[in-house]
Amino acid sequence: MLDIKFVRENPDIVKENIKKKFQDAKLPLVDEVIELDKQARALQQEADELRAKKNQIAKQIGALMAQGKKDEAEVVKQEVAKNAARLAELEKQEPVVKEELKQKMMVIPNIIDPSVPIGKNDEENVELEKFGEPVVPEFEVPYHTEIMSKFNGIDLESAGKVAGNGFYYLMGDIARLHSAIISYARDFMIDRGFTYCIPPFMIRSNVVTGVMSFAEMDAMMYKIEGEDLYLIGTSEHSMIGKFIDTLNPEESLPQTLTSYSPCFRKEKGAHGIEERGVYRIHQFEKQEMIVVCKPEDSMDWFHKLWKNTVDLFRSMDIPVRTIECCSGDLADLKVKSYDVEAWSPRQKKYFEVGSCSNLGDAQARRLGIKVKAADGTKYFAHTLNNTVVAPPRMLIAFLENNLNEDGSVNIPEVLRPYMGGKDVIR
Repeated sequence: MLDIKFVRENPDIVKENIKKKFQDAKLPLVDEVIELDKQARALQQEADELRAKKNQIAKQIGALMAQGKKDEAEVVKQEVAKNAARLAELEKQEPVVKEELKQKMMVIPNIIDPSVPIGKNDEENVELEKFGEPVVPEFEVPYHTEIMSKFNGIDLESAGKVAGNGFYYLMGDIARLHSAIISYARDFMIDRGFTYCIPPFMIRSNVVTGVMSFAEMDAMMYKIEGEDLYLIGTSEHSMIGKFIDTLNPEESLPQTLTSYSPCFRKEKGAHGIEERGVYRIHQFEKQEMIVVCKPEDSMDWFHKLWKNTVDLFRSMDIPVRTIECCSGDLADLKVKSYDVEAWSPRQKKYFEVGSCSNLGDAQARRLGIKVKAADGTKYFAHTLNNTVVAPPRMLIAFLENNLNEDGSVNIPEVLRPYMGGKDVIR
């Protein structure tokens, strides 16, 4: 959410930003929020003046009564009653206008970084850099569920009976590999100075609306019926929520946390064959990283975060590349975002395995995450998040890139301690 003062003073910049995101339908919102802000300030000013006048008149009545001027005092009392009725009316109107203003403000997208490429959708995202040499083996690489099935490592049929489409059972060495990747990712991030955390897996609605746009919320979140709780779609939501309504001493920043959690997503819409199996599912596990920092440090942290994911994948000899999301592919709260994509020998192309985002002060402004400087001034923090690893997609990249012609799968050295010392599974 933008600062209303910024919108008030820079309407043209806000409108131009909306155009860059190809959301022209939101352009009228700028003038609407400016008008609502004007109304809200006028209501507050009038209410404040009536409250001040109430105190003055109270003294005036006391003076008149002391002088025995009861008739004059009664006239003044009538004015008090009239003012009280108007004040009550204003106190009803003021929160209604402010709430309408807030709801419209939350729909206006954040100001994107000047470095973000302009484009309508993900087809116009920009490749930045490749890490590692993509390899296409001479033998045919099967679909990932076929690889898993040969290890008796996946059961989609039973999961479908138990929970429906979009769920799975992982078994044996495949399940162990899944856990090994999570454990390795946890230790990888701890070694890089992040504090490990296991957060709540449900969050309240005020946290949900604090960390994401309404459109994202509708597309992703599962609501707990009869309660003000949602299942998390990613632990970053719960982790950022940890700082709700806090005033953080400047010297305590940055806060760097890495978290494990299951994730639950609706994943609306139909998807192609390459997004079946364990690629796009309703439940999965993930290791995440978040940072709460000073505004001047957020872009440095942004580059540190996506490099962590690249380094993790490269430590397992998986080729990756970074993609910068164009303006039209950025969620409304994001200032800048990179996707990390892993190489698929089967598809002979890259596919998304992680996303790194700088959200500026958008989440902090919604959730009330403030910083107190040494001189006593207060300001909103910046928040960032990035996927360390999400094993379902990571498993696809891992199995395809480590598959041997005989169907066995090599285990990279960094994972062997988590796999009982095995260097290959058969």
